[in-house]
Amino acid sequence: MALAERADGIVINADSAQVYRDLCIVSARPTPEDEARAPHRLYGYRDGADACSAADWAADAKAEIAAAHETGRLPILAGGTGLYLRALLDGIAPVPEIDPAVRRAVRALPVAEAHAALAREDPEAAARIRPADTTRTARALEVVRSTGRTLKSWQAEKVGGIGEAIALAPLILLPPRAWLYARCDDRFEEMMSAEGIEEVRSLLERRLPLLAPVMRAIGVREIAAFLAGDLSRADALAAGQAATRQYAKRQYTWFRRQPPAGWPRFEAPLDCDALPDALALLAR
Repeated sequence: MALAERADGIVINADSAQVYRDLCIVSARPTPEDEARAPHRLYGYRDGADACSAADWAADAKAEIAAAHETGRLPILAGGTGLYLRALLDGIAPVPEIDPAVRRAVRALPVAEAHAALAREDPEAAARIRPADTTRTARALEVVRSTGRTLKSWQAEKVGGIGEAIALAPLILLPPRAWLYARCDDRFEEMMSAEGIEEVRSLLERRLPLLAPVMRAIGVREIAAFLAGDLSRADALAAGQAATRQYAKRQYTWFRRQPPAGWPRFEAPLDCDALPDALALLAR
């Protein structure tokens, strides 16, 4: 936000939950006050029934980046979905459209059966995917069944990335974990407000598929359990806080290890006192 104000920038969302208009409070989208400080793009622009893939988002982000450049403004991507950022910078594997019948059959399998099938048909993928990871297991299995090739072999042919065509100024935020986890706990408490609970209630009334990305956003399952009477408010709050911290831990590990070593890491608490030092890293 500070960079956008100083550099005449446009903030472009790179968070997979914040793309859905159904989730404002639950995905911690920018507030109207935030959006008054700087233009924001790709926040709440997709209906929850319209699943947004990494390829979809990358195409939309390219268009927004180009539009910002055309008006002489600085596009600023903000968000923690590493898959989205990789798709934009490195490109997308040109996997053909999956046969709908194959997809239906794979998605109907219990995750244990799907993972066992993957172990037979793509052992390398099964070895690297957790047996309980429903989404990645189904994706790997449907690709090998529909195309006759493994997902890894397709991913070796990435196309369409813009990393070599732009001047990139990256900054990875890795604040102290205790500070980060306290923020996670506070954030989920805000999500459990009356407005956040009503947001999930409205989403549930749409009866979207449980595997739809919008339904798997952190907070939806926990608040839904509270609404169904399966969890007390205190238990739903504790479960949501734990899920948020666990996800933050995974993101923290990914962003520490995966991006290039030359990308600067900012490791101080993210407060006003730290702002000049963080902006200085972006200006290098």
